[in-house]
Amino acid sequence: MEYVLEKLEVYNIAEKFSDDVWEIVGEWNYFNKDTIGKQLVRAADSISANIAEGYGRYFYKESKQFYFYSRGSIQETKSWLSKCMRRKIIDSEKCSLLVELCSKILLMLNAFIKFVRNSQKEK
Repeated sequence: MEYVLEKLEVYNIAEKFSDDVWEIVGEWNYFNKDTIGKQLVRAADSISANIAEGYGRYFYKESKQFYFYSRGSIQETKSWLSKCMRRKIIDSEKCSLLVELCSKILLMLNAFIKFVRNSQKEK
């Protein structure tokens, strides 16, 4: 089996998600971009970035720590999206879809962490 980050489905979905967030924030006015926008983009980008960093680590304990950071970034992203919906920066339907995608990424990431943990036990 070939272990290549770019073939990891959860990573690819997280990358696409952060690109979608980037596109949405890019259309905002300066105030919204400068306050919530930067924070939202950083949190969304951090999801896939931490998966990538964890994937590049040699020891499982190190990898796991970065996957947990990624989980934290998912929760942070959901929090920023919630603020965007309450403040009517993103329409509620679009925002709900983004939050659902965050939840999907979280489930996939948890399954990946479990897979890696079980793989380590077999060695």
